Amino acid sequence: MQLQRDAMLKQLGYVPNEALINQLQRIEQNTNGYDKIQKHIMDLHDHLKVDGSFVAMSNSEDYFKIKVEAGSDELAQEAHEKIKHFSEKFKVKINKIQNKDTYYILGFEK
Repeated sequence: MQLQRDAMLKQLGYVPNEALINQLQRIEQNTNGYDKIQKHIMDLHDHLKVDGSFVAMSNSEDYFKIKVEAGSDELAQEAHEKIKHFSEKFKVKINKIQNKDTYYILGFEK
């Protein structure tokens, strides 16, 4: 499991250390059905990078966050559509933060 967490952190652009591994472990426990959607979260991260957006670990909550930081309105719209598609296709509950281009990945819908 340790190696898997290291690999996940590296894919998200982090340099693994004990604090980040512990945070990832809390996110895993907090994200309903994490084992079912882990691969899809990483795929979403890869798809969003094209638009200048990404998946990261939240600094304030034990969840993954999706951050839309596109360089244009068109790219931002494309990123929001990819996020919606991800949520609907894989039945993943997300929560959009009011007045921000940020979402939290809450987990697999029961």
